[in-house]
Amino acid sequence: MNADLSLYLVTDRMLCGDRGVSETVRLAVDGGARIVQLRDKEATDAETAARLIELSQVIDGRALLMVNDRLDAALAARAAGARIDGVHLGQGDASVLRARAELGPDALIGLTANSPEHLEAVLALPAGTVDYLGVGVIRPTSTKPDHPPALGVDGFRAFAAASPLPCVAIGGVGIDDTEELRDAGAAGLAVVSALCAAEDPAQRAADFVSRWRAAGIPRVLSIAGSDPSGGAGIQADLKSIAANGGYGMAAITALTVQNTQGVRAVHVPPAEFLREQLDAISDDVVIDAVKIGMLANADVIRAVASWLDTVRPPIVVIDPVMIATSGDRLLDAEAEQALGDLLRRADVVTPNLSELGVLTGREFGDWEDALAAASVLSGAIDARVLVKGGHLDGADAPDALVGRGAIVEFPGPRIDTANTHGTGCSLSSALATRLARGESPAEAVGGSRAWLREALRSSDELHVGRGHGPVNHFAGLWRRGGLETAPSAADIRSDWWRGIAGIRRDIDELPFIRALADGTLDRELFLTYLAQDALYLREYARVLAEAARLAPTAEEQGFWAESSHGSIAGELELHATWLTPETGISAATFAAEPSAVNAAYLDHLRAAAFSGDYAVLIAAVLPCFWLYTDLGRRLHAGDFGAYASDPRHPYASWLATYADPGFAIATERAIGYVVTAAAAADGERRRRMRREFVAAAEHERAFFDLR
Repeated sequence: MNADLSLYLVTDRMLCGDRGVSETVRLAVDGGARIVQLRDKEATDAETAARLIELSQVIDGRALLMVNDRLDAALAARAAGARIDGVHLGQGDASVLRARAELGPDALIGLTANSPEHLEAVLALPAGTVDYLGVGVIRPTSTKPDHPPALGVDGFRAFAAASPLPCVAIGGVGIDDTEELRDAGAAGLAVVSALCAAEDPAQRAADFVSRWRAAGIPRVLSIAGSDPSGGAGIQADLKSIAANGGYGMAAITALTVQNTQGVRAVHVPPAEFLREQLDAISDDVVIDAVKIGMLANADVIRAVASWLDTVRPPIVVIDPVMIATSGDRLLDAEAEQALGDLLRRADVVTPNLSELGVLTGREFGDWEDALAAASVLSGAIDARVLVKGGHLDGADAPDALVGRGAIVEFPGPRIDTANTHGTGCSLSSALATRLARGESPAEAVGGSRAWLREALRSSDELHVGRGHGPVNHFAGLWRRGGLETAPSAADIRSDWWRGIAGIRRDIDELPFIRALADGTLDRELFLTYLAQDALYLREYARVLAEAARLAPTAEEQGFWAESSHGSIAGELELHATWLTPETGISAATFAAEPSAVNAAYLDHLRAAAFSGDYAVLIAAVLPCFWLYTDLGRRLHAGDFGAYASDPRHPYASWLATYADPGFAIATERAIGYVVTAAAAADGERRRRMRREFVAAAEHERAFFDLR
């Protein structure tokens, strides 16, 4: 069974205290717990079976009910009519093979595992025997004093990476572990004291669920009809889901022949085929939210209801498509009755005013009447109702979220556009996505509504069709994020290095480099180069110090500061052994007049430093690292002749600095900092970094071009 394991309550009778297990479970499920495991080591099988029957009634299908260890108690409770969804077994408990045989293929069976040996045993089982592993403990816990050594988050991460089955983290798990454990690969969090001992288990469960959902990308399923023009139905749903941060999936209830001017024909595949679509998705994917749109007849509606009862996705948003644009009723009496039953499985229902009138059997003359009707509907189906005022006359187009004893209104002026095709589909699927991201109902409505209004305001840009056109689902994202693909750091490294290939070839062919390699370089020309390089290094060290000052992390600050010091204490000292051996580093070391090439290069680096932009600055200093290291590696590898690495070479001490291993390591770090910053930058900043990098490489080429 493929289940939503996100928040898994394991009961503890002592921790529940006077409130009791049943009430604690009821509150936790109200808050969003998806699995409840009854664990009571001291109870008899008969007592456990009786408690399972009681909990089944309390949960009433809103979460999966499991029992720890007691397979016979689960079977007895099932025989008494209780819905028991599965068992969780320890390594020494009843065989998982027997549990699968007794409970059937649709049961949820979990197994405790915390060692490589346990994982090997699981891998040896027939496929489908076990559905998930309870892995822990994460931290020492008083609720199970005989627990094995704690894994910690890193140990859990390693175990989950090796496991072919979903892994639920258990043992000492608190709410502040949510994001780290999800990032470590947890399919869910099994909690005991964090819920059982909570003052308000409903609120604590809701807090867990909200943080869990916010830490991932929600998987949202649209169950709706198809619109080949792309503005409504599943096409609009998938765009809306993506635009609001989710991963969209679709099961098609009907194929329509339509465009922006209207519907010409509808083909409804058999309800059995729809159920096969739904089963195929839920057998493989844990679904975080479902949006339901067009359901053409009673058979289709009942198929969806049956699937919802089996899978019980955590969030269900229903957009009850009942009235055509012409005002005609789309469903017959039997289908309308079936739809009314389906609404009781929803968390939020999003009717327009005409559909609200049909669902409540009322007519309303104004907005206040509509709110009153929504309150009646909300009470009847025990779900929130999003009342949409887009069909009202006048300059305003308000919406309101009604239910749970509150009315939250969202006022706003009407947007002057005829492009309203698919607005109901788009809003409901956006709402489902935002709920699945952990937003509260009011937050989700507010965010969905703001997004849709932005899409409506930009809809005229699309020029799609001659009727009521679609909304522009991605207008805001395109404006804010653009269409440029963000490259990875590895991509940037490769691209930038290839981009200066011509400069590198030119450097290789320069007479100065060739003569330096084969030992024929005139000594005076070499000393001229060193004198200019000394001037360069003195200022380069100051530029590196500025990079250290601007660095965003202590690690980077230390690196650039160390590099600045190395330019003075290491490289300049070597220069002095050639230029001013009698005095060491002194004023005489810097006595030369800077050449035009040197001055231009330093002006380029100073400008980058004065910009105050750390990323731009380190891009500008990188060629001095990268080109020197590459050249030194190839000189010592014999690419320019074997004599370059001969200790008898007249400039051997100088050439050795080119291939210094420490400098190579520093260069790798510098490259890493630059390409990481470039990958995180927006397109314009990344392009500026590259321009600075290429310009600095060109200055390096000019610096070597001594004659």
